[in-house]
Amino acid sequence: MSKPPFTDELPGSVLFACTHNSIRSAMAETIMKSLYGHTVYVDSVGVLAKSIDGFAIEVLDEIGLDATKHIAKSFDDLEDSSFDLIISLSPEAHHKAQEITRTTAGETEFWNMIDPSLTEGNREMKLNEYRHVRDDLYEKIKGRFRIAPAPEV
Repeated sequence: MSKPPFTDELPGSVLFACTHNSIRSAMAETIMKSLYGHTVYVDSVGVLAKSIDGFAIEVLDEIGLDATKHIAKSFDDLEDSSFDLIISLSPEAHHKAQEITRTTAGETEFWNMIDPSLTEGNREMKLNEYRHVRDDLYEKIKGRFRIAPAPEV
């Protein structure tokens, strides 16, 4: 019998990384902390740091999560770059994560997520794209870090 892909074994530390640490990785960090923050050390970074995006704050607030205190940082700002798992959300961040893990025991995963700030249109159209990214991240995190194996069908 093979081991299920997701078990109750959570990594000790997870780093989410994207281009600016202002939308995707900031949302992923906030969501992951709300779900597993009591058992997993969670942080986020960007290739370059840019302050948190207001739409990201707004769509997280819609589901009861507060990202207003998020302080964006870059890989260079990390005090410790040794994480059990680095999840990259943009190609630029994935390249940087692979550089870091060449000298550490950490693993990397690439979840290519669109940058919702590039969405054209009115405010509601932009918010909908941010909601889509938020919901996609929420489902990916819940699926990847399932506390117990899924029941057999």
